[in-house]
Amino acid sequence: MSLGGNLRTMSLPDVLQWIALGQKTGTLHLRRGATETRIMFREGSVFSSWSNDPRHSLGQYLIRERRVSEEQLFKALLAQEREGPLIGSILVAEGLLSEDDLRQTLAFKAEETIYELFLWPEGEFEFKDEELPQQVRIHLRLPVTSVILEGIRRVDEWARIRSVFPSEATTFKVHGAPHALTDPVERQLLGLAAAGKSLAEIGLEMRRSEFETAALLFELHNRGALVVDRTGDARPPADAVTAIQDLLALAAQRLQEKRFDAALRAYEQVLALDRLNQHAKKGLIAVAEARARERTLRSVPLIKVPYLTMDMVSLTKEKFDPLEGFVLSRVNGQWDIQSILKLCPMAEDDALLIFARLLERKVIELREA
Repeated sequence: MSLGGNLRTMSLPDVLQWIALGQKTGTLHLRRGATETRIMFREGSVFSSWSNDPRHSLGQYLIRERRVSEEQLFKALLAQEREGPLIGSILVAEGLLSEDDLRQTLAFKAEETIYELFLWPEGEFEFKDEELPQQVRIHLRLPVTSVILEGIRRVDEWARIRSVFPSEATTFKVHGAPHALTDPVERQLLGLAAAGKSLAEIGLEMRRSEFETAALLFELHNRGALVVDRTGDARPPADAVTAIQDLLALAAQRLQEKRFDAALRAYEQVLALDRLNQHAKKGLIAVAEARARERTLRSVPLIKVPYLTMDMVSLTKEKFDPLEGFVLSRVNGQWDIQSILKLCPMAEDDALLIFARLLERKVIELREA
């Protein structure tokens, strides 16, 4: 049996209670704006979770809990794109993560993903009966009742926090030295607050949700360790998922237009929102490669004439691919490069790169026409 609607008319606790009491097996799909979240259930208990919000990716939690390094995670993400297994499976197979550490992190991730949903003022939902993912390495069994109770507690706590920290732009003044605190998390919080970081910026730096970050700062505020400096703009924050999608599309467009600085800025903005975004990381590499390619293309003057620097016997000892061989066969000491380009059955940029390689290997040299 399926169930759907909007959280304005049927609250999340009621939806979760319906699933738990009916001992349902399936997936609860939720959407608000561009943000999508899925909670998987087996016989009324939380089985697994997924979200396209980068703050709720497994990678963010693994980095935050210092289970793996950013470099190790990025390599595993690239392997995942090539080979297909889940990221947790790759890290366990490579000996970078134990099964127990993975299970604990997944359970924590699932709980935090659900708790974040309690703070949604509205959102579309649909429960799809008997729908479960095929690839799940670690199966959780989180009781729904305890999750509901904690979620309701957080809603009440959030109202109190918002009365003091009305927006993500809130900044702080620190009373006392951060190093005087014994808890490393609190020391980091005060250090970032003392540096003038906003609530949103502190959350990004510490890889925590807005609620988690605000709750920790609220505790320090109640103890007199910090006070509010500026509350900033109280408008609701932009949808991080939508912002990331828009920035990635913009970066790809600017890269295609060869506006490399603009593409670079867009990818860096994505990484400011999601440090582990592999699309942005690969985009930075693509920008660097495109810049290098463009420099190489500009290094080959079109009006100069290529000449072979080797005799035919020496040429036969060299290894050339078919395209290089075709270009070499048109080097006659009379045609300039732009004339040869018109004869090549390949993209002009590709042919220019071949000329650049042949120049680097000293197979040809360029002379004035």
